[in-house]
Amino acid sequence: MHANRHRGEIIAALDGRERRLVLTLGTLAELEEALGCHSLAELAERFESGRLSARDIAEIIAAGLRGAGEKVSAADVAVMRHERGLPGLVETATRLIAATFAPRDGSGGNGE
Repeated sequence: MHANRHRGEIIAALDGRERRLVLTLGTLAELEEALGCHSLAELAERFESGRLSARDIAEIIAAGLRGAGEKVSAADVAVMRHERGLPGLVETATRLIAATFAPRDGSGGNGE
């Protein structure tokens, strides 16, 4: 499985299988609401603060999975496993945020 970096996609192993994650405009709007942010800028500032809660991590990963077409909630993500445990889940969320908000340089790559 390959990620399309130009679309902000990443691939992560959750519950023992590779899954695609991407934050779409719709899932970013859902994140704004779930995290109590009033704008995309406020959401980005929250991410940049580096102080994400466990709830934030679950909401971000769930939104990324929904953006890629899965029907999951933050509660579903809260019981998912990553082979590296909590650090792996945090890394997945931060990679997804970086892939979403990073400027696209057109250099290619597979986002893995």
